[in-house]
Amino acid sequence: MFLGHAVVPVANCKREKYSSQPKENKSFSDFLDYWQNYIESDYSENLDSFYLKDWHFSRDFPNYKAYETPCVFTSDWLNEFWDSKADNDDYRFVYMGPKGSWTPFHADVFRSFSWSANICGRKKWIFYPPGEEENLCNKYGHLVYNIDSAELSDAKLYPNYSKVKSRLEVIQEAGEIIYVPSGWHHQVHNLEDTISINHNWLNGCNVDICWQYIKNNLLQVQHEIADCREMEGWDDQCQLILNATVGIDYDEFLRFMEVISENRINQLQNHLLLVTDQFDGEPKEQNTDKNPPLDKYFVDKIEVLKTGVSSAADSKCLTPSGGCKMTEGQINHCVFDLQSVKDILHDMILTQEFCHLNNCKNRANDLIKTIDTLFNSIAKKIVCTNPSS
Repeated sequence: MFLGHAVVPVANCKREKYSSQPKENKSFSDFLDYWQNYIESDYSENLDSFYLKDWHFSRDFPNYKAYETPCVFTSDWLNEFWDSKADNDDYRFVYMGPKGSWTPFHADVFRSFSWSANICGRKKWIFYPPGEEENLCNKYGHLVYNIDSAELSDAKLYPNYSKVKSRLEVIQEAGEIIYVPSGWHHQVHNLEDTISINHNWLNGCNVDICWQYIKNNLLQVQHEIADCREMEGWDDQCQLILNATVGIDYDEFLRFMEVISENRINQLQNHLLLVTDQFDGEPKEQNTDKNPPLDKYFVDKIEVLKTGVSSAADSKCLTPSGGCKMTEGQINHCVFDLQSVKDILHDMILTQEFCHLNNCKNRANDLIKTIDTLFNSIAKKIVCTNPSS
């Protein structure tokens, strides 16, 4: 497969525009020619430092199969949802940059987790935990562009910088993977010519952080256009601006919850049909109206709801293969995910702006009822299976 004609996004690390590095599209072959010339110039200060970043390689070349996601990162709601969308987008990226290229100080999209695997080269990561970014903003409330900038020592411009307590630096070697928790701001420098694979991802462990981030951004939007509050369709306009600035609005976030729930419910229902076939010794009609009986192994897993995911030792793949029963880890994850969705939905229907949107509250309530119906049927089977308990 020849990749030279692929169009790739390339940032100029020596320029700043609106607190980010301006990007342009180049052919992959032109970027490689630049990179070779830059190396031969001994990384001349007189030349631009270009960094190929956020290349949707998996999306653009779906048959290439360049890598497999490490099993510990496979509970990835974000890419599961975007894979279901018609725009064929994703949050799986390839990064390639010469020595000296870098990424400015930031936190990841939607306050997601991220992981970054170095194929070759070395990187320096600078981390600050959630909350410290408030001390790294200037008097206008803008986050510092370069965490090593001399401007930070100007107490008039950065009045809270002296309050900073936590800074963590990590050197990432070739073959190592960095995990970035939700909300951790970071800056990254390529110490050598480097190629890496990066994913942003959400799941039941941090979706609440994402939802709170979206709500906070809506408050900012409302504040900015507060003088237009009396206009017709003000709530819808706020949602349009939210989508434009953050990349998602309340309606799409609800659709996100619907897609994740539908997938988990279907997985559990398919598992129930399979275990019913096994214990009864003969196949059942797939379109029966009756709820299939549950084996004790499965119904015991509902206790996960009280404590979260208990054991994922056998969950090497979180999505079962077609026609296969689910493992203990897969069942635990499905139940935990559905409970996490339910928690978000309950908060959504208590959010005034969400309830103002057409039919969103009804959709959220319907999904809660669907999940509750599944859980209640399981609870009834527990009583029937263990009448003396």
